[in-house]
Amino acid sequence: MRELSFPSVTIMTDLGKMKNIRSVVQAAEWLVAHWPVQTGDKFTVARQACLDALDGKVTRTACRDTFIEAAKEAGIYIADKRL
Repeated sequence: MRELSFPSVTIMTDLGKMKNIRSVVQAAEWLVAHWPVQTGDKFTVARQACLDALDGKVTRTACRDTFIEAAKEAGIYIADKRL
């Protein structure tokens, strides 16, 4: 499976540690397995954007942007490397 790299996005884990997300695959894994709240409009959009990016329907940049918005919604966003 292709990783579909993008500039890193730093989030805070549930253990209070920082985690850099650097690809569509990592974003998808975090949204499915580690996200603190499995609800929210932006969470749903980000999860679908990851699937769509893996299918080639949206760009990795669009996926990254929705991931950032979902992280803000969840209160775990720290920073992102500027494009």
